[in-house]
Amino acid sequence: MPSEPVPDVNLPAPWAAFLDELDSRVPEPVALHCIGGFVLTVWYGVPRVTSDLDCVAVLPHHDLEAIAGRGSGLAKRHKIYLQYVAVNTMPEDYETRLTELFPGRFKNLRICVPDPYDLMLSKLERNSPKDREDVEYLVGKLKLNPNLLRERYEREQRPNLSNESRHDLTLKLWLDLFPPQAQFST
Repeated sequence: MPSEPVPDVNLPAPWAAFLDELDSRVPEPVALHCIGGFVLTVWYGVPRVTSDLDCVAVLPHHDLEAIAGRGSGLAKRHKIYLQYVAVNTMPEDYETRLTELFPGRFKNLRICVPDPYDLMLSKLERNSPKDREDVEYLVGKLKLNPNLLRERYEREQRPNLSNESRHDLTLKLWLDLFPPQAQFST
């Protein structure tokens, strides 16, 4: 995990009550590697509502969907739920760049989020209209380096993808979202 300080992030309703209750029901420390709308809205400020917490990893493994997944009592009470994302190719070393949100807030939960480059690359395979909007938002809000996105894709993600030419094209379209001056930054 990075050691740089985490900005003060407020945990909005209904997420605070949902995660507090989930934390009380988890028997040991658990790290959730989260992606998707929750991360985009809570961490990066994307102005939209989401009703799920997408996780690509839960370490150590627990069946948290039984406790907090769609249809669980917890989900029914709070009208939000946790789900594992089965089809997702994260960059190989994303774990080394995770940031913990809300450190010390929970007894057992550690909510971990990828850096913006890894978050964008987590959306590359699906490339839905909402994914493209999210990438455009992150590019517009943060001072990101398109060369770093390209390098990370080529080094850590592309070797693990099928249909490389399709994903190469998607990356090219996403790189075109960067401001022209960013195209030449190092």
